[in-house]
Formats: sequence, C-alpha cells, structure tokens
Amino acid sequence: MQILDAHRVLSADKRGSSWPVLVETDAGIRFTKLRGAAQGTGALVAEVIIAEVAEALGLLVPARSLVRFSGELESVDKNDELADLLRASVGINLGFAYLEGARSFSPDSDVDRIRPDVAAAILWLDGLTTNPDRTARNPNLLWWHDELWLIDHGAALGFQYALPDVAPSAARRPYTVREPHLLAGRAADMLELDERFAALVPRNTLERALQAVPDEFLAPLIGDDRLDDRRAAYVEFLSARLDPPRPFLEPVLVQGKQRPARGRPAWLDRPR
Repeated sequence: MQILDAHRVLSADKRGSSWPVLVETDAGIRFTKLRGAAQGTGALVAEVIIAEVAEALGLLVPARSLVRFSGELESVDKNDELADLLRASVGINLGFAYLEGARSFSPDSDVDRIRPDVAAAILWLDGLTTNPDRTARNPNLLWWHDELWLIDHGAALGFQYALPDVAPSAARRPYTVREPHLLAGRAADMLELDERFAALVPRNTLERALQAVPDEFLAPLIGDDRLDDRRAAYVEFLSARLDPPRPFLEPVLVQGKQRPARGRPAWLDRPR
C-alpha cells in the first residue's frame, strides 16, 4: 500500500471508542483508523484482510493506504483526549479513500435495494471472518454513486487475539451473532452460491491478503512469534474455515449483551 504523510487532522468521529479521523494528505483527504485506539492494531489487521477478501468476492471497499503521523501533527480539533490519541498513533495508520457525499445505509428502506446474490456474498464474507457487526443497529454499509460499499470490519477476526493458542477446532465453529444479521433475510440461497464464493477465495488469495498487512500492524500482536509465523496462522485458520462443509453459511443467534448503535458516521457530515 502507498504510504502518505498526514498534514492536518480535520475532524474526529468521537461516538465510538476508536475515534477515526479525517486527515489531509498530499493525495487528498483520507478517513483514517488509528493504531493508538482502544482496539489497537488488531483492528487494522482485520480491516486490511477483510477488505482484500471482500474485493476478491467482487464487493466494494474504499481503497486503502497507509497514513504516517508525526509527533507534531496539527489538528483542527483541540480536544485533549484526541490529542492523546494522536500522540499514541505516531507512525503508520490505516487510511481509506474519503467517499465524499456518501449516504448511510438505512435498514428500514435500503435492504430491498441489495441484489440477493450481493447480500449472500456479504453474509458469506461475514461468516467466514466471524464479523459480529452488520446488524440493523450497525449496518456498516454506505451508498456512494448508487453503489454499495462495505466499511468497518475492525471487530471481525476475533480469533487473532488468542493466537498462537487457538485450537484447530475453533476454525470450524458456526457463525454466531448476538443480533440478527442485517442481510440474512435478503440473501439468495447460500447453498447454491457457496461453491462459487469459495472458488473466489483460494489459499493464494488469503496469502496475498496477509502480505498486504504491514509489519507495523502485526508486530504489536505477535509476542514471541515471528511475523511470517503470525501471517501463516491467519492463513491456516481461514483455510480451515473454508474447508467443506463450511460451518458459517447460516448465522446462529445467541443470547448476549447488545452492542451500542454507532449511528451515522460524523465524518459524513463534515462541513464543506
């Protein structure tokens, strides 16, 4: 990925715990997720991997770049907590192309606009990557130029936080969710499309996705592992999850504490 230097922080979305920011760079504005946020660099690892797999499935994800923060980065917002977060994020962060004018997805009116095969691809992706979001409360979808774009995958790939002590059987667990998946009722027959989707995500696609993850995102997670070993562990887990019969085609609703709704991302409302 291209490395861009950040020149100024324009705004921050302060409604969640991660506080992503809009940043000016030489290549224009980037919506940037921060290495110093509460979720740490594991969330950035998940964003990169899932974006690569999503694109292999023909789904749209904003283009990624690496955004380098200096210790002297200017911010329009002088909030002390944001200043602390920016200091904790000195170095390489993850930027996304800014989809200016994008519209938030409405669970009440937009689900029926999605083609059933596209809904199935999204549901299949979320099952593969154990994504706990994509609910009516947190759709993590945007409309831009009349096309559907996927965003916010940092909470997926939860297994990575238990590496290297992940039992092989963990990869074969069902896709469990605490709230109904937004697209479960819209998706086409998963059994008919499953083989087609799996053919689009061969092992070399997973390996390529892991190679796209910067060392700077993996290093804080690896402990005594080597970077190559950690990348291989992701590939092995996801490959095992892809072995037929795939265990994630139907989300299983389980009881649990609800996640708070994020609402409309504040960066969509930035004054122009």
